[in-house]
Amino acid sequence: MSETPPNAPNPNDPNPDAPRSAWRNFYGRRFGHTLRRAQKGYLADDLGDLCPAGISREENPERNVIDPVALFGDARPLWLEVGFGGGEHMVAMAARYPEVGIVGCEPYINGVAMLLGKIRAAGVGNLAVYPGDARDLLDVLPAGVIAKAFLNYPDPWPKRRHHRRRFVTADHLGPLARALAPGAEFRVATDIADYMRQALEEVPQAGFGLVSVGAAPWDDWVRTRYEAKALREGRAPQYATFRRL
Repeated sequence: MSETPPNAPNPNDPNPDAPRSAWRNFYGRRFGHTLRRAQKGYLADDLGDLCPAGISREENPERNVIDPVALFGDARPLWLEVGFGGGEHMVAMAARYPEVGIVGCEPYINGVAMLLGKIRAAGVGNLAVYPGDARDLLDVLPAGVIAKAFLNYPDPWPKRRHHRRRFVTADHLGPLARALAPGAEFRVATDIADYMRQALEEVPQAGFGLVSVGAAPWDDWVRTRYEAKALREGRAPQYATFRRL
């Protein structure tokens, strides 16, 4: 699905170095199986209160920078989860670190509905949800505002001709690097060896240093449904930590 070209850059834009893609493709599923009645209710009743304003191109066609304080009403540290899947990791991290505000981006609406149900069950209040491409959020964030970012079991795009669609490419990593604060941590978890190979090659080129990579997860790691599936099917997960230079 392709986006329409945005308007010309605003000469009064306080963040003129933010990327302004004139043409952006989105690859992947937006919808899956039919939502259950409860999930439709979560989307109708809860998503509006959790979705930050000014991120989508419909709301903000000139891609003006948003005020990060408006996300949670204060200047707390901000974390970002790119593609939260069913939301297990995101909700667990929100419960463990209530002093942090976590923003999750996920274009797969079924996953968004699952997350909203988990948020209700856990009663956490330090989450924001954008049901779309993470690059839309990265476009409008001030530079250096994200303190930690997570990329857990991203779509592997296994065919060689599709590797350019992976998140660990310049089209995604450049905006991410701009939004991360110096010294911010970027975590990548995957069960696809070639995906990790590409991450180890391309993430450092975007302005990150490799801290660690291996089979041991982080101390606060929360197993997701995708990791459980990988282990059942005999694939070995790998975990890499990068730091914004």
